[in-house]
Amino acid sequence: MEGKYAVITGSSQGLGKSFAYELAKNGWNLILISLPDENLQTISKRLHSLFGIRAFYYETDLAIKENVMAASDWINGNFDVQMLINNAGIGGTKRFDEASSAYIEKIIQLNVLATTLLTHQLLPNLKRQEKSYVLNVSSLAAFSPIAYKTVYPASKAFIHSFSRGLYQELKDTSVFVSVVNPGPMRTNPDATKRINEQGIFANLTALDPDKLARYCIRQLTKRDTVIMVNPLSWLFLKILPVWIRLPLLSNKIKKELR
Repeated sequence: MEGKYAVITGSSQGLGKSFAYELAKNGWNLILISLPDENLQTISKRLHSLFGIRAFYYETDLAIKENVMAASDWINGNFDVQMLINNAGIGGTKRFDEASSAYIEKIIQLNVLATTLLTHQLLPNLKRQEKSYVLNVSSLAAFSPIAYKTVYPASKAFIHSFSRGLYQELKDTSVFVSVVNPGPMRTNPDATKRINEQGIFANLTALDPDKLARYCIRQLTKRDTVIMVNPLSWLFLKILPVWIRLPLLSNKIKKELR
């Protein structure tokens, strides 16, 4: 298909959906990827109707390696990709010894392997374009270990490190790589409730996904390598030594177990 295309994973809701609307408003054609039965067809039709862009969708579970490879083959066989936004991810709060092996595996498969493999498989496509972008969505959790989440912050630390290394490797090519590390977002009523329960600081630093998407796209096209969206929270994580930060954050998260 002719034209510039942006691939967005986890695009049926939250930040991914906001990315889709923001890019469509700016004339980008879209390839939306999300789990089956998450209304992607309706979203695609609405974006086409509102903005006159082409919007294709692909429903699959990226936590399964074979699905990542199949999605990559379909994209590479049909589209010229000028932007990849790796937004799909999963977290959760559990005691590590009470978590199932499937729960642990899914976080690693989706947050780490899917992002890495999809980027790897689409990179030759991206490099063929005169100018192209990769934006990986990490998290503020990348900057601190947290008890009762354990695997999630580690997976996001991987994404941050992977993005920075890949930026350096590709900086003399047509592909620009950036990473954003957002904190809590008011993406749905449940997320808003959790933010409200975490106190004044969480409420002050909580993000609106539409505003975040707009800012990220602007900074990405300005070639900002690390997109900073929670400066107060980032400063808090950098200043406090880990022996203070770790129990403080962990005690807040422990409340979610109830």
